[in-house]
Amino acid sequence: MDTTFDEGLLKPQAAWGAVLSMALCVAVLIASEFMPVSLLTPIAADLGISEGRIGQAISISGIFAVVTSLFIAGLTRRLDRKLVLTSFSLLLVASGLIVTFAPNFVVLMIGRALLGIAIGGFWSMSTSIVMRLVPEDAVPKGLAMINAGNAIAATISAPLGSLLGDYVGWRGAFFLVVPLALLALVWQWIGMPSLPPRDRKRSGNVFKLLLRRQVALGMTAIFLLFMGQFALFTYLRPFLESVTGVGVSALSAILLLMGLAGVAGTWAIGQLLGTRLYSIVIAIPLVMALIAAALVVLGSEPVAVAILLIGWGFFGTAAPVGWGTWLSRALRDDAEAGGGLQVAVIQLAITLGAALGGLLFDALGWWSPFALGAILLLGSGLAAAAAGIDQRKTAK
Repeated sequence: MDTTFDEGLLKPQAAWGAVLSMALCVAVLIASEFMPVSLLTPIAADLGISEGRIGQAISISGIFAVVTSLFIAGLTRRLDRKLVLTSFSLLLVASGLIVTFAPNFVVLMIGRALLGIAIGGFWSMSTSIVMRLVPEDAVPKGLAMINAGNAIAATISAPLGSLLGDYVGWRGAFFLVVPLALLALVWQWIGMPSLPPRDRKRSGNVFKLLLRRQVALGMTAIFLLFMGQFALFTYLRPFLESVTGVGVSALSAILLLMGLAGVAGTWAIGQLLGTRLYSIVIAIPLVMALIAAALVVLGSEPVAVAILLIGWGFFGTAAPVGWGTWLSRALRDDAEAGGGLQVAVIQLAITLGAALGGLLFDALGWWSPFALGAILLLGSGLAAAAAGIDQRKTAK
């Protein structure tokens, strides 16, 4: 029996507990995905490889997240969604253990691949699951709770990873996410109601959505945004250490301030999305492109760099909220497929951004992934403007 709100059988208390368990899992997923950003240097030193190559640890998780998000709806269409979500949480636990005890680069990448599967599957289904756990008028609140897990993880993962890495080593830092992943797994198993599939005849094919011009333009803007963002962000620690010349304590402080600015930006910009959606999703990447260019010019000035990175955190963390709002409007008739497509686009962008940034970092120096990020972010703003123009024409 499907004990969800749409059938009027689930108590609100149980639904919100399930949503909270998902928010915790999202926080651990995001923390696990981006913790290498603040630990590139010690991981590279321990495993005896370049920092650019360690950046591929983010890339490999992105590759598997892309494949999973594209096909998971079709592959699991006959399975209870509770079983599917808890399986992803179990993979998260396994990934944390494998990465912690990885003796070499290959085993590290295996652990990151498992993380990618968990990320792609969990994120692609999160919106549609929340829509089944709470009444329709409470869906925005439920999605906000999931995004809160994202924002919190984005705030603490990089600075906490940097700080813990200095005291307990990078392996100890990764191991600390395992108990949280176990807690999320147990909480989901206990608090999540049974969620049988609603339509077993659907193929789960997300590619047809790209035939809609509005969707294609929006996804292009999202792709360029995240590719540009992570071409730069992935290599932030080597930049701050070797160019700006900050120590571990200052590095952790800057990353923490970036995260706090991101939380503030998410709240502030979120208040404006109801009436200024396209203005915001156009302005954010353009401002970030200017910041990236300014970092290349002012990279050796610690105060200027700190101010610029706080601005980067303010706008960069808020960007997914804007495009999530866009998705809920543009694809409200197909939330699960739309969510899978968006996750695939984001993860592919992160993968390519981190990979290409790493190649440029090793070949040309620190400035090259920053310049690439600025160019891609400029393209994102232009694509978002085209999507806005198309939306206005459609509305007429």
